[in-house]
Amino acid sequence: MNDATVQQLATDVRRGDRRALARALTLIERGGAPVRSLRQALSGYGVGSLVGITGAPGAGKSSLTTVITQELRQRGMQVGIIAVDPSSPLSGGSLLGDRIRMYDLAGDSGVFIRSMANRGQYGGLAATTLDAAMLMRAAGFGMVLLETVGAGQSDVAVVDVADTVLLVEAPGMGDEVQSIKAGLLEVADVIVVSKSDRADAPATLQQLRALIRMQMDADDVWSVPVLPVSAVQHTGVAGVVDALVGHAQWLQTHPATWRQQRRQLLSLQRALESQLRDAVQQLPGWTTALTQLGQRDSDALARQLLEEFVVSGFTKE
Repeated sequence: MNDATVQQLATDVRRGDRRALARALTLIERGGAPVRSLRQALSGYGVGSLVGITGAPGAGKSSLTTVITQELRQRGMQVGIIAVDPSSPLSGGSLLGDRIRMYDLAGDSGVFIRSMANRGQYGGLAATTLDAAMLMRAAGFGMVLLETVGAGQSDVAVVDVADTVLLVEAPGMGDEVQSIKAGLLEVADVIVVSKSDRADAPATLQQLRALIRMQMDADDVWSVPVLPVSAVQHTGVAGVVDALVGHAQWLQTHPATWRQQRRQLLSLQRALESQLRDAVQQLPGWTTALTQLGQRDSDALARQLLEEFVVSGFTKE
């Protein structure tokens, strides 16, 4: 795809052309030089908020995403949804089933759903997630919802890309302690207890609110709300949306909070890890190291690769 074609595609995306948006999303999943051109052409366009919806598998993220979208649509906002599905570690295949789970949104021209395979990406996030969100913002979506696969502790990587992190906890699943281990409570901006019609939901709400009070710093000026919601009964949804919209507005005047700075640090650390891993895998010694797995200690192989990386002059083709 030449530059002129990419520029036209970018123009069509900004006009809100849904077919152009679909083509652009396919383009970024393929990667390559056209993606960089598209990114440059759309830089600075779109002001929509990116909300990362994360939590353990079975917590009700897809159902919550659906009712949040319906509430946003009732308020006249166009909504983009990026649903990241898990990939097989062997074949790389993915079910991409969120379009099925979100069938209630079908036929709404103000909603655009894109399922993406995470392709084993650390943290349950597709490598192209940030570019996909950029495209949806440029297409005029006022809010983009990113639903992650719920990859346990590593799912905290959602903070690398989201403006607002919505943590979904289900009552009676013991997720509270797991979330502390994962560091999710530290980076969540809004916490909801799903399935709040259940009898054990109030206890989970009380526990989470106590945990938030314990970890809140004196200078943490955003007070993290812990809210009950039931997607089945459609109760509490308006309050959750109010919190999401409120946090997006709050960020406009508080861009450099402790929470945002921590996210930036985590993002830098993971970017370094990712780029170092990619660079090491380009070394001639990488293939040799793979043949020695099981014969030599992994730490020794890692040291050998790092030494080769240093000798190479930190360059990567």
